[in-house]
Amino acid sequence: MIRITIDDIETQVEEGTTILNAARKIGGKIVPPALCYYSSLKGSGGKCRACLVKVEQASARDPRPMPKLVASCCTPAQDGMVVRNITSPEVLEARRGVVELLLINHPLDCPICDQAGECDLQNFAYEHGLEKTRYEFPRRTFDPIDIGPHIQLHMTRCILCYRCTLVADQLSNDRVHGILWRGEVSEISTYIQKAIDHEFSGNMIDVCPVGALTDKHFRFRNRVWFLIPMDAHRNCAKCCGKVVLWLRGKEIYRVTARKDEYGEVHEFICNECRWEHYNLNDWVVEGPRAFQPWSVINANKYHANTKELPHTLYSKLDNERWNEFEGVN
Repeated sequence: MIRITIDDIETQVEEGTTILNAARKIGGKIVPPALCYYSSLKGSGGKCRACLVKVEQASARDPRPMPKLVASCCTPAQDGMVVRNITSPEVLEARRGVVELLLINHPLDCPICDQAGECDLQNFAYEHGLEKTRYEFPRRTFDPIDIGPHIQLHMTRCILCYRCTLVADQLSNDRVHGILWRGEVSEISTYIQKAIDHEFSGNMIDVCPVGALTDKHFRFRNRVWFLIPMDAHRNCAKCCGKVVLWLRGKEIYRVTARKDEYGEVHEFICNECRWEHYNLNDWVVEGPRAFQPWSVINANKYHANTKELPHTLYSKLDNERWNEFEGVN
């Protein structure tokens, strides 16, 4: 085990652990954001630069600081390493620059995007973004295309995190999509519009951090904060069968894999579980799915033990206009 200090909090991790995973072991606000890293996908990380941190001390043997900010998702921790994340103004300034760069071509269409409410880029921009962009040039745009019977690609929203290509590489033997061209004109696409139809292709939707890959069956049908997410399972010979059912009443609007607190799937599900079982009787419902307290998905979902607001809540406020409102005694 080696010792690493992140924002003045020391922890012990196994040798070879990255700085990002060391921070996740501590938890809380000191965990750097990540838009391309995915712990269950080999080769992910190092592309979005959202997880940059400052290394003040490289190790106990070499106390010199690293000359530049490093990507915490692909930088291994060293014994005696000292890292600054949210306590470093330099890191926070760099993240504001990363947000601005990612939003140069990304459309601000959150009100009509199916990913709204569970979008990693939306959360990242809310935490570190600027009020307005300085970019004055035309954005690159693409028409939405169908890349299979179940998936629609909206390339205008893509941030080139490579997650979808890694899913196809590791879950199938016949990947037919990838990164075409280079530089500013790079895009995710299939080769000559060939359809993606392998058995685990739906997982590309789950790993996408933005709204670039969307479920054609759920597209524009509802908002995630209007649905009730429930853990459920079924016996499936192709996958684990453990899913999240998104319900409104007894109607299933969509089926997704289960994600952890960092938005990562560790047990991928097959297309049969995702798209062929929209009857609630096909599933064994386990109970409500837990989300982070700040998630908008929790909106209007109250627990039985919710306490009423105290009557003296407003008596402590020096607000004379409050007494002018109708219905207030």
